[in-house]
Amino acid sequence: MLPPELPPLPALTRAESELIDHYLEAVDLLGRINPARTRHTYHALRAAQALVRTAAELRDALALMHRRGESELHAATLARALRVLDGERRTARVAVPPDDAG
Repeated sequence: MLPPELPPLPALTRAESELIDHYLEAVDLLGRINPARTRHTYHALRAAQALVRTAAELRDALALMHRRGESELHAATLARALRVLDGERRTARVAVPPDDAG
């Protein structure tokens, strides 16, 4: 049985694409830093160090959009892109996991 076909990414500007890419990269790093999910301080430290660079890239993507006059984010379109790129699973790693005692 073939896996279900993923929907295509919506049309995005280059700056919107960079925003999504850097946002998801930051989310992935935050998931690696999450003290409720990580076991090694070294891996969390490396992720925290990388987060600084990623945050700057995220800021730069938003600044570029602002300079170009893109004053509004098209939330529905960007949410669709996040879903296609597995954003729901990736952002779940940032949350505190459920209590195993229950």
